[in-house]
Amino acid sequence: MRHLIPSFIRVPVVFFIIVGLVEYFVDSGDQPAFMEQPIIMLFLLLVLLILLAIEGIVGSMDNILYQSLDEEAKARYDSKRAEPSKLTVWVKDTYQKLLGSKPIEQEGEIILDHNYDGIKELDNNLPPWWLYGFYATIIFGVIYMVRYHVLNADDQFAEYEIEYAEAQRAIEEYKKTAKNLVDINTVEILTETADLNAGQKVFEANCVVCHMADGGGGIGPNLTDEYWILGGGIKNVFKTVSEGGRDGKGMVAWKASLKPLEIAQVSSYLLQFQGTTPANPKDPEGDIWVDESAESTDSATDEASESEAESTEEVAEATTVASNN
Repeated sequence: MRHLIPSFIRVPVVFFIIVGLVEYFVDSGDQPAFMEQPIIMLFLLLVLLILLAIEGIVGSMDNILYQSLDEEAKARYDSKRAEPSKLTVWVKDTYQKLLGSKPIEQEGEIILDHNYDGIKELDNNLPPWWLYGFYATIIFGVIYMVRYHVLNADDQFAEYEIEYAEAQRAIEEYKKTAKNLVDINTVEILTETADLNAGQKVFEANCVVCHMADGGGGIGPNLTDEYWILGGGIKNVFKTVSEGGRDGKGMVAWKASLKPLEIAQVSSYLLQFQGTTPANPKDPEGDIWVDESAESTDSATDEASESEAESTEEVAEATTVASNN
C-alpha cells in the first residue's frame, strides 16, 4: 500500500530487466535464450514466481501494518496519499504551459464578439508546442536548402550508392570468415588441420562404402590417380559432391544433407589422396585432368623469366659495346 509504483507495474518491469540481462550475457544464436535453452526458461519462470511471492508477502505485511494503526493515523496516511505528488503537479503544469490556453475561469477575458447561434469564439494563442515546432521546420528547411541545393552535398541517390558500396565491402569481408557461405565460385582448397579432420569424418561416414578408406575406389572411381570423370581440382570436386555425378549411374547429390562448409572440407580431404598408393586401386576412369589455371600461371611466370633474361642479356650487350667504344 505504501509503494508509489503499483505491483502490477513493478513486477513486470523487474522481470523484464532480468530477462534482458539474461539475453545480453547468454549467447543463444538467432533465437532468444529461453527458446534455445529450456533451462533458461525454467530459471525465468522461477524468478517470476519469486517476484510474485515477494510482492504478495510485502502487500500482506503492508495491510497488517495499516490495520494496526489507529483511526487518526489511518486518516493522516490516507490524506497524505490523496495529495498529488510533486511529479504529478510538475507534469500538469508543464502540460498547461505547452498547451498555452487560458484556464476555464479566465476564458471570459479572451471571448470575441462573434456570436453564432449562441456559439462564441475564443481568441487563444497558438499552442507553444505547435508554434515552436513550426519555427523548427522553417530552420530545418533553410539548413536543408543551403546544404543540398547551394553547397551540393551528397543527395539521397549518392548516399545510396555510398552505402551500397560499403554494404558490398562488408559482405565480402564477412564471406572471408563465414566458410559456410562458400559456393562453386568461391570455394578454395582448405589446408587447415581442423578442416581436413572434419572432411575425413564426413568421408568416413558417407564416402568410404564406395571409394574405400584409402581412396582406391570400389563402386566409385579411384581417387588417387590423375583420371577424373567430371574434372579434378577443388571447384570440380566441390560441384560433383554438391550436385552429384552422372545421371542414373553417378554419385547422389549431397547438398541436401551436407552444408557447404562440409562439402568444401570433404572435397579438400579427398584431394589429399592424389598421388598416394591404395591397397587395391581400381582401374582409371575418365580422362587425365590438368589444372589449366596452374598451367597459365606457370606459363606467365616462365614468360616473365624469359623476358627478364632477355632484358639482362640486352643490358650486358649494351654494356660491352659501351666499354669497347
